[in-house]
Amino acid sequence: MAARLQQLRSKAVQASEFVSKSGCAYYKEMMEKNKHYVVQPPTIEKCQELSKQLFYTRLASIPGRCESFWKELDGMKNIWKNRKELKVEDAGIAALFGLELYAWFCVGEIAGRGFTFTGYYV
Repeated sequence: MAARLQQLRSKAVQASEFVSKSGCAYYKEMMEKNKHYVVQPPTIEKCQELSKQLFYTRLASIPGRCESFWKELDGMKNIWKNRKELKVEDAGIAALFGLELYAWFCVGEIAGRGFTFTGYYV
């Protein structure tokens, strides 16, 4: 166990050295590639304007999302009406999808509890 801990420490030291040496270069390279996204001058007023633009853009997308939701719901109603013609493969895929959704829900619950399986820290 002590050997594993020492090995883990040495890997952590190597990783921190790599980040300290090449972290700044990576940051500069990334900012150079994406400088067309940076708004000049970076003022509070400009940030507030951008946040308002984002908010109202998201609000403007709601009608399209609602339309997509109702189309999906109509498709599900159609599948439910014709459930006698449903293939086993389609039902299996739907069951696996539901299982995946439940698994992601459980992962979210565990993360929300602080990565404990038994419950919340008190």
